[in-house]
Amino acid sequence: MSNPLLREFNTPFDTAPFDKIKTEHFMPAIQEGIRLAKEEIESIKSQALPTFENTIEALDLAGKKLGIISGIFFNLNSAETSDEIQKLAREISPLLTQHSNDILLDKDLFLRVQQIFKQQDELKLSPEQKTLLEKTYKAFVRNGANLSEEDADKLRKIDQELAQLSLQFGENVLAETNKFVHFVDKESEVEGLPESIKEAAAQTAEEKGKAGQWAFTLDYPSYIPAMTYLKNRELRKKLFIAYNTKSSKGDELDNQETIKKILNLRHQRARLLGYSSHSHFVLEERMAKSPKAVMDFLENLLVQAKPKAEEELEELSKFANDLDGLERLEKWDFAYYSELLKKEKYELDDELLRPYFQLENVIDGVFQTAGKLYGLKFKANQEIPVYHKDVTAYEVQDLQGNHISVFYADFFPRPGKRNGAWMTSYKGQFKLEGKDQRPHVSIVCNFTKPTKSKPSLLTFNEVTTLFHEFGHALHGMLANSKYESLSGTSVFWDFVELPSQIFENWCYEKECLDLLAKHYETGEKIPEDLIERIKKASNYLQGYQTVRQISFGLLDMAYHSQDPSQIEDIFDFEKEVMKKTELLPSVPNTLMSTAFSHIFQGGYSSGYYSYKWAEVLDADAFELFQEKGVFDEETAKSFQKNILAAGGTEHPSILYKRFRGRDPQPDALMRRAGLVKKQ
Repeated sequence: MSNPLLREFNTPFDTAPFDKIKTEHFMPAIQEGIRLAKEEIESIKSQALPTFENTIEALDLAGKKLGIISGIFFNLNSAETSDEIQKLAREISPLLTQHSNDILLDKDLFLRVQQIFKQQDELKLSPEQKTLLEKTYKAFVRNGANLSEEDADKLRKIDQELAQLSLQFGENVLAETNKFVHFVDKESEVEGLPESIKEAAAQTAEEKGKAGQWAFTLDYPSYIPAMTYLKNRELRKKLFIAYNTKSSKGDELDNQETIKKILNLRHQRARLLGYSSHSHFVLEERMAKSPKAVMDFLENLLVQAKPKAEEELEELSKFANDLDGLERLEKWDFAYYSELLKKEKYELDDELLRPYFQLENVIDGVFQTAGKLYGLKFKANQEIPVYHKDVTAYEVQDLQGNHISVFYADFFPRPGKRNGAWMTSYKGQFKLEGKDQRPHVSIVCNFTKPTKSKPSLLTFNEVTTLFHEFGHALHGMLANSKYESLSGTSVFWDFVELPSQIFENWCYEKECLDLLAKHYETGEKIPEDLIERIKKASNYLQGYQTVRQISFGLLDMAYHSQDPSQIEDIFDFEKEVMKKTELLPSVPNTLMSTAFSHIFQGGYSSGYYSYKWAEVLDADAFELFQEKGVFDEETAKSFQKNILAAGGTEHPSILYKRFRGRDPQPDALMRRAGLVKKQ
């Protein structure tokens, strides 16, 4: 049987042949991909004299087939997994880790790279070539090329184990999310839920064999509205406890020991490579540069945000007491009462806005926004194979009809998909022999599904999530680098959120809302007074939300910037770290760490601060758009050229300065968040 992953794809734009791929194809394809990549490495080593072209450029091109196959596999493991795929991931992951280590610990290969690195001043390299050389050299050094044989073996073992533990962490969280469902059979118990959410809960119950009841799960489109609207305080508490005890119950899905192992192995790895901690290792390759810089940044933000947050909580507590005689505001009360207070203060709530944000209209508006800014056109293409019926594939073109990218959109929750929202890619952009290889980019979300009587109607928060992920997608789609490893989102981690977070700003602008917000039944555009209320409410609880984000960043740094061998109890450790950012009473036996996938499964270890760091950049950058006009052609062209298209070809501070004309000014974020007064 021929393997579709190993032959020409023969699909539009050489896209992944999802309609032909079976789970059993992956292992032989990965093994063959590794064999081909090893041949390419041996060919590089066999060249007589190392040159930039036959070593550094050749390394960037090596393993392309393996990269595409493994990209397809691991993207499916996140978006459309199964028991078989998860089992396979546990077998494939160590093979890929070993292969990567075989390359980065190859002494002969490193000597070639080192030789070119030492000669760089004589080579007349372009800025992009210099960046590639430096990145390649550092990849070897930071992955143990200078270690002794004995220490290199230790590193291999650590990397193998870390790869497995990370997979285990994610599998446990997904299993915990999928296994929880709570049914109620009395309509009085779902009082407060908007009709559309009630209908969705009834539909879920019917799908799970309990017609006539209402079902609540831990998927975002079920959990978030339940916490926001359910009048039933006990049910809110039950759901909150379930959500915040994921993988922490002492059973086979518990992640506490997994966390300790991950932390200790990361620390051992950093020490082996000569760094004080995992954070010191990670931050060497970030804009922030050091744990101290990150901690100073977070602490300074906390000083400015916490008084505002405490003020907000005081107002909310008084409101809940006046309304319902609530003596103590608990964490499961926060979303419910904050939504009621928002309605009172701004005459605004999600249910008032939802009818204006039908998913199809929002997608069309996002496409139009990208068109007005960057001259892009999106055309659904049913010839491109997809991995699930909910996924839509688009061809992306510029105004001249040139092919720019393939774009996949996957919006609804299902059992095989992890929670949250993310952007990923199936194929990166690069240039080879005069031909521009264009990227294949995907965004994956978990939005409110259509019901029997209503289309998918988004909350405003879901709208901003879609814009956020689409901002990442633009970074990938508009990439214009020679080398794939410097292309698109291959940038410093605390710079990668700039394109996503800046794109969220357009959601608050009338010119943009006019493109996407129209009533799903009447077709009426969103009224101007509603837009004004959205803008006024944009700073609602900003102090609280800022402190919450800071708390996650501080927890991440606490785990990774010191020796973790002293951490005996994850519950105690988290509680101690969170003490200074705790604004509501702590809830016994709840834990966020065991489901903190960003830092234990994703790539955000010692990097969660990046969201706030990039907010400084995006607030400052968007002020330029506001000064010139949010669809100003010249500003958009400059952002495309210097940020989106440039990827990681030069240091982000150089690229940012080229766009903005100066370094970023942190006050822009404080102004936007309403934490300091506008001049």
